[in-house]
Amino acid sequence: MPEAVDVAVIGGGVLGLATARAILHADPARSVTVLEKEDRWGAHQSGNNSNVIHSGLYYRPGSLKARMARAGGEEMIRYCQAHDVPVRRTGKLVVATSEDQLPRLELLAERAEANGVTARRLDRREIAEREPNVAGVAALAVAETAMTDFGAVCRAMAEELTGLGAVLRANSPARSFAAGGDRTVITTDRGEIRARVLVNCAGLHSDAIARAAGDRPSVQIMPFRGEYTEVRPGRADVVTNPVYPVPDPDLPFLGVHVTPMLDGSVHVGPNAVPALAREGYRWRDVDPGLLARLARDPALRGLTRRYWRYGLAEMARSLVWRLHVREVRKLVPTLNGEDLRSCGSGVRAQAVRDDGELVDDFVIDRTARAIHVLNAPSPAATSSLHIGAHIAADVFEHLGQDEVARAVRASTTA
Repeated sequence: MPEAVDVAVIGGGVLGLATARAILHADPARSVTVLEKEDRWGAHQSGNNSNVIHSGLYYRPGSLKARMARAGGEEMIRYCQAHDVPVRRTGKLVVATSEDQLPRLELLAERAEANGVTARRLDRREIAEREPNVAGVAALAVAETAMTDFGAVCRAMAEELTGLGAVLRANSPARSFAAGGDRTVITTDRGEIRARVLVNCAGLHSDAIARAAGDRPSVQIMPFRGEYTEVRPGRADVVTNPVYPVPDPDLPFLGVHVTPMLDGSVHVGPNAVPALAREGYRWRDVDPGLLARLARDPALRGLTRRYWRYGLAEMARSLVWRLHVREVRKLVPTLNGEDLRSCGSGVRAQAVRDDGELVDDFVIDRTARAIHVLNAPSPAATSSLHIGAHIAADVFEHLGQDEVARAVRASTTA
């Protein structure tokens, strides 16, 4: 017998779980099922990242990222404190390592002010006082940054959702979709689900899910692998708080940073190299089908034309250890190759437009029966509670509950 529900959420990462949570907090009578293809929550992007709660420093004023990051980060800190998830306010430094980066650092300072972020300028002496091992000509000290464990956040949300009455189905990939009257019929290995509203938070597979559901996604997903190294335990005091380079404003990546984790380890990374499979955590993870599709795709050709220099440099640093070490030493000259060791990677779902442009802001497509979250890059985890409420408002509009939708939307702008 098919299960009839109001809302089916595909994807058990932090954003899918936060969306389900927002729906049930706003209307506990709604029936919500979350489908996750893996055997655990937050198995991919949500559980393989830097675990930084961002301040909202980087994002273009007025963008959805900027609007969500500042308030969303504070809400995430409160959520962690309320649910016994490890969290610590650390602040961070964004460091210009050369004079030619100073105009970009000044742009960040202007964005910080526009976005309501506390960012104090530091000179060489002040950098050395705070982080003696870090080299820089100037920096911004950002007060609001914090550290957590987003895998633990996902587990806390899953536990909360069970108490709210949601049905959580791990090991349940969505195999196919069909229209069934006013509902979408989702076939899984454990039977069919008939949903009034489909919410696609499938991350790396979000564009494929949108197409399978009969919709044409406005962007497509290009997987980028972010590889991490770890500072050996004897040098774990090399920095006391997260230290970031000044990012390239033309790219939606923050650059290789040095981050003390809550467990006492220090991670360096991530880089950003094209992955050869949607879940391409290693160079040897290759999906011929994805490569064949990309080879035919004008977006890939456009991407190559736009970013080939950056892409080649990232791949070289991934494949040649001394080049990676040289990049790290620009920020922390006291580190050398013997101080670092590989420690895994994550894969980022990066949206690309048809002309090859990398999309920097969130992308959410809305159709008659579905909401497709097609780009949710950093700071999506930071802002997930606010983004989940934003998506929940769209769900209630689909369900004809405009009053509830307005109330939920207002909660994200208060």
